[in-house]
Amino acid sequence: MKSYIFILLTFITLGAKAQTDTTKKVNIADTLKKDLFTAPDTVKHLHSRTASMIPPIAMISYGAGTFAIHPLRRFDKWIYREAIEHNPTPSTKMENVIQYSPVALVYGLNLVGVHGKNTFIDRTLIYVLAQGMMGASVFSLKHLTHRLRPDNSDFLSFPSGHTSNAFVGAEFMAQELGDKSIAYSVIGYGLGTTTGILRIYHQDHWLSDVIAGAGFGILSTKAAYLLYPYIRNRLFKAGREKEKNRDVPADLKKKDGNSSILLPSYQNGAVGLQFAMQF
Repeated sequence: MKSYIFILLTFITLGAKAQTDTTKKVNIADTLKKDLFTAPDTVKHLHSRTASMIPPIAMISYGAGTFAIHPLRRFDKWIYREAIEHNPTPSTKMENVIQYSPVALVYGLNLVGVHGKNTFIDRTLIYVLAQGMMGASVFSLKHLTHRLRPDNSDFLSFPSGHTSNAFVGAEFMAQELGDKSIAYSVIGYGLGTTTGILRIYHQDHWLSDVIAGAGFGILSTKAAYLLYPYIRNRLFKAGREKEKNRDVPADLKKKDGNSSILLPSYQNGAVGLQFAMQF
């Protein structure tokens, strides 16, 4: 496990260095000024909407299925026994820190000039929205399902909160930086997976808790990226116009500039013309 984490951290370092080597020297003060005080009228919509929701929903369904499907529950317990027998992890719970690594990397890379698809304000609000949806669903289910943890410490096992949080960050990193390089998505999901594995090895969660937790994290972030543009764009006049005309062909959209019209008129037996101009 230690060698796996070392390789992952080395990969992160090399990936960030490769990106910054191809970028001009960045003034951090200018970067912060631009990122904090420049807000576009609109934010981009999430594209692959329906299809992108299927994998996290399947992961949540798998976790929920262990409450009714006995072979899945037996598989949980078999994984637990294997983890106890071959436990290579230290007693310190590194996942308490690793779960926040993807989010920290997004903001850290932005400081050195690797910009995501959204500004600081927009991506932060998206992250807060994702965390809100994840927290409401995960912590409600913990009390509703009342599943005992593997170490018998309490009845808040399902789903894994640490894993949910880690995968909120993983999907957040993939959304913000994945278009620049697939390496960022791999790094984020690698850190999320590491968090889940450590939760199993430290006897805090069953496998199904971790799989469902990952699903909730991914789904919450995708939902936040799906919903936020509609919320954000409605707050600004230019955004409302773009939302209104989003599906209108380009040649039919209203263009800025002056317009005029000349119409014939007839009043009290007199024929004439009426001219109007809009600035």
